[in-house]
Amino acid sequence: MTEMVYGAVPVVRGGEPILPKWWRTVDRWAMSCVLMLFGVGLLLGLAASVPLAAKNGFEPFHYVQRQAFFGGLAIVAMMLTSMMSPVLVRRLAVLGFLAAFVALALLPFFGTDFGKGAVRWYSLGFASIQPSEFLKPGFMVVAAWMMAASMEINGPPGRTWSFALCIAIVLMLAMQPDFGQACLVLFGWGVIYFVAGAPMVLLVGMAGLVIIAGTVAYAHSEHFARRIDGFLSVEVDPTTQLGYATNAIREGGLFGVGVGEGQVKWSLPDAHTDFIIAVAAEEYGLVLVLCIIALYTVVVVRSLLRLVRERDPFIRLAGTGLACMFGVQAMINMGVAVRLLPAKGMTLPFVSYGGSSVIASGIAVGMLLAFTRSRPQGQLSDILGRNRAR
Repeated sequence: MTEMVYGAVPVVRGGEPILPKWWRTVDRWAMSCVLMLFGVGLLLGLAASVPLAAKNGFEPFHYVQRQAFFGGLAIVAMMLTSMMSPVLVRRLAVLGFLAAFVALALLPFFGTDFGKGAVRWYSLGFASIQPSEFLKPGFMVVAAWMMAASMEINGPPGRTWSFALCIAIVLMLAMQPDFGQACLVLFGWGVIYFVAGAPMVLLVGMAGLVIIAGTVAYAHSEHFARRIDGFLSVEVDPTTQLGYATNAIREGGLFGVGVGEGQVKWSLPDAHTDFIIAVAAEEYGLVLVLCIIALYTVVVVRSLLRLVRERDPFIRLAGTGLACMFGVQAMINMGVAVRLLPAKGMTLPFVSYGGSSVIASGIAVGMLLAFTRSRPQGQLSDILGRNRAR
């Protein structure tokens, strides 16, 4: 009777456990595609890294074991990051970005080039660290945070701040020189700015500035000019990396020459990193290449479709930047191998060998999965539904 008069006392229940909630809300299709990409990377590493191990006097599968170790760390980082709330992801991204930015600024003084002509790494003896790989996802989140803040009433000039920060990063990367990463950072910032409502005139103006900067770099950087000349040349030197890669892709055909039967891995010094797709095309053919492209496409498209329904500007901007950067990096790597783009020295996420690359990719995808988790109260459709109900 008391409950009938005064109403029942609400029962306070504990929140849903983290793991079941994470599994229910995370994009399992995108996560599965990433895990399959990592598996493909190990499969290709069994072939591509053997010549390098023999050259350096290691066991045949030395680099495959290292890739499996770094990949395991990347998967753990991806899972843990994807369980975080967007606010926690933002806080950790800001701290990570600051650390990577300082490390990038100190590269000219303490970095090394490992004989490749570009000072991009810190040598730790047992391993090396490439700060730019960790800076990219952090910068996407920081830039999105600044632009989202500028949308608020009396908000800070976040767009101006993020642009100044972007230019500083691009200049430091160009000084290494690392024009590929510089273009990727600039592209990611441009995507976020476009989604945030940038006028087309400004974006066209920025494209013009990029062309001017490229012209200046071509005139004053032998490294940059050599790669552009190689790309524009009608004839491909068969003794160059592009020549070996082109021939391998041609020899692979539709189904490849057979597992372990490829020869390009013995000629290409970067067969396990920048030109891993050439190894895939030669040994497994166009079929595997199309499967790899499909896996990247699923991750990017599903992420963007989920972000379209998100009403939080920060989540929408940060997720879009991370998704587009992930897809474009893969596109650049494969585009270089088939001579659609100049050589960039950029890895294929989760497939190419490299500790910094795979761990940073794991963190970036973990952030993306955290931003694209289902949040029913945070979608535009819920607001429209409430407005109709009124």
